[in-house]
Amino acid sequence: MATIKKQYPFDVIESKWQRLWDENNTFHAWNPNEEKVPQHPFWKRHINESTLPPKYYVLDMFPYPSGAGLHVGHPEGYTATDILARYHRAKGYNVLHPMGWDAFGLPAEQYAIKTGQHPRITTEANVNNFRRQIKSLGFSYDWKREVNTTDPHYFKWTQWIFLKIYNSWFNPQTQKAEPITTLTYPPELKTEEEKRAYRDSKRLAYVAEAPVNWCPKLGTVLANEEVVDGKSEVGGFPV
Repeated sequence: MATIKKQYPFDVIESKWQRLWDENNTFHAWNPNEEKVPQHPFWKRHINESTLPPKYYVLDMFPYPSGAGLHVGHPEGYTATDILARYHRAKGYNVLHPMGWDAFGLPAEQYAIKTGQHPRITTEANVNNFRRQIKSLGFSYDWKREVNTTDPHYFKWTQWIFLKIYNSWFNPQTQKAEPITTLTYPPELKTEEEKRAYRDSKRLAYVAEAPVNWCPKLGTVLANEEVVDGKSEVGGFPV
């Protein structure tokens, strides 16, 4: 008589350990000024500023939290980075492996237009669903470092770094970026207009005339990767 193997009760076993990982911050990248809990991998190690463990940073491409939830391409990439993160933790590294949400952009805008709901409402619901799905797969993310590109506390720093780039130029002599105020002008430039044009041409972020993929319906410029057979990838509008 054939024996029937008992089905693996993943919903019981895996949810138990995922809950323990969450409660004990098992995958939290430890900071020197933080108190370690008994369940943390570094708990029994006597660590101070002079004996910090080596650091290792594993960053995934943050997904866009669509209403459809995860697709097979998400865990395909996340599995590889999770292997790296777990391997280096086992080797004694203090691993920072965060997750976040690339929640700005055309998909959020178009979904809001289509459903008539404010994008903040739909984005928050989608993020909650994505987080639930990713946690159920058992990936070892540091959820204390979770970021959302729609969070003002996050995107203020993208604005800050853009202004830094805009107000900088690359000095070939020092081989590094320097404040635009340190730029010297060629002697043949006499007027302020000439100097301004020269200065703007040296900025690391600048305005220039260039051919683009313009989509009138979406009201924005699209990257080549966002155009398929002369139409926008989002919405299928003429470009």
